[in-house]
Amino acid sequence: MFLPLFFCIINVIYRGVCFFADSPDSEDSMIRLILVALLLFGFLIASIPHILWLKKGGKLSELPVQNHALQVVQAMFRLILRVSGVELEVRGRENIPEKAVLFVGNHRSYFDVLAGYVAVPDRLGFVAKKEMKRYPLLSDWMVAVNCLFLDRENIKEGLKTILEGIEKVKSGISIWVFPEGTRNDNEDILDMLPFKEGSLKIAEKSGCPVVPVALTGTAEIFEKHIPFIRSGKVTIEFGTPFYIKELSAEDKKRAGVYTRQRILDMLAAEKQRRGMN
Repeated sequence: MFLPLFFCIINVIYRGVCFFADSPDSEDSMIRLILVALLLFGFLIASIPHILWLKKGGKLSELPVQNHALQVVQAMFRLILRVSGVELEVRGRENIPEKAVLFVGNHRSYFDVLAGYVAVPDRLGFVAKKEMKRYPLLSDWMVAVNCLFLDRENIKEGLKTILEGIEKVKSGISIWVFPEGTRNDNEDILDMLPFKEGSLKIAEKSGCPVVPVALTGTAEIFEKHIPFIRSGKVTIEFGTPFYIKELSAEDKKRAGVYTRQRILDMLAAEKQRRGMN
């Protein structure tokens, strides 16, 4: 009973917010921040009956529910990107195989996740820090769209998360990891943090392909001038996929370093295209 109502709520919010987003005043970064906050909190509050219904029936892990949740989240993220004034350019979508993969990307902003869910049409889950479990409703939606929660301090719990990721990949769900381990706030986008080698274990153990992903422009939307949201162009580029088992013996040992270099090459090319310093 909640599914049609939920789509109606999304449609009404979308039309109303887009009306304001298209007005001249929307260029003001504070207005964008207020609109995004209202949209996000409004969505979470409106979804309370829906989430309680799903949790009560134990349906969050069912495929139809996951597909529906993904459609809802993608619609909301598209709306948030529009309200934020984000022009999203997607390159290399043809490089994404028609099977579950491990997406490996650089991490600059919360908007990386929004761009990822919008750019990838199939079932997808992100690996998030365990602290995200503290937030009710938000964490429920994250579970519904196949996110995993990683305890970076507990090796045993971290291993459990990797095993969960392997099972999801085997069931047809792609996983997205940020091997830098945290958002990188270095001024130069090419000044990436070292990759944690364990981040690619999901691909190594499941045998799935790795798709390197380069994200440019997300930090300029929010992180570089918190708490304001400013419009801008975001580029997400999917590189050529590869299998860890097909790498040279040396690259297999340091798959994180190999993948990091692949991403750096894409970022350098995009930086040159944009004429960035």
